[in-house]
Amino acid sequence: MMRNDTPVTQVALIGLFVTALVTAQLTASKLLLFELPVSLPVTGAALVLPGAALAYAVTFFASDCYAELYGRRDAQVMVNVGFVMNLVLLALVYSTVRAPIAPFSGVGQDAFATVLLSAGNIVAGSLLAYVVSQNWDVIAFHAIRDRTGASHLWLRNIGSTATSQIIDTVIFVTVAFWAAPVLLGVGQPRTPAQLLALIVGQYLLKLAIAVGDTPFVYAVVAAARSRGLGAPAPAAD
Repeated sequence: MMRNDTPVTQVALIGLFVTALVTAQLTASKLLLFELPVSLPVTGAALVLPGAALAYAVTFFASDCYAELYGRRDAQVMVNVGFVMNLVLLALVYSTVRAPIAPFSGVGQDAFATVLLSAGNIVAGSLLAYVVSQNWDVIAFHAIRDRTGASHLWLRNIGSTATSQIIDTVIFVTVAFWAAPVLLGVGQPRTPAQLLALIVGQYLLKLAIAVGDTPFVYAVVAAARSRGLGAPAPAAD
């Protein structure tokens, strides 16, 4: 619910959330590989993760700031409207791919479709992971806030994101790289070892971002409240 204050922070957080969400959807099909200076259990000396991992982690930063400032109901509205916008994005991309191409187009039809139209298994995995994990993030954030009051913003930011990211990662990787290929015949199913490496690699990055973005969450919330924006801080325990 938009309040009677200058909505710059609110609009900016919604804009960041949707921008990161759209970016994640468009970059999900590329697998990234990052070499590590040391070898880790499961992943070895490299982290393999979907291209959407970084952009998607930013959505949790935006939603946690939004939840702290504007409350559970408004945060859930943003999350679920974002889900609908994901469907709008897919419809617009698909309609553009299917539209006739000019013979002098700088990008060929096949290249355009390959880059922008994610495979069905990626879409299924990302949509299911999104709607479950983002709603859980809001629920967990406010469950921790109900117990800590004004204290421990770091705990609800890291705690809600850490739990929601494991839910997101397991659902996305399992559906996109195993369930959809096996049940729907879309794509090639990965081996259990590959699935585990994808889950661990993606989660480690997301967890590191959740810890690293905590000072920025504090900064955004403090800047907004110093200008009288957002809901008042809850009373300290």
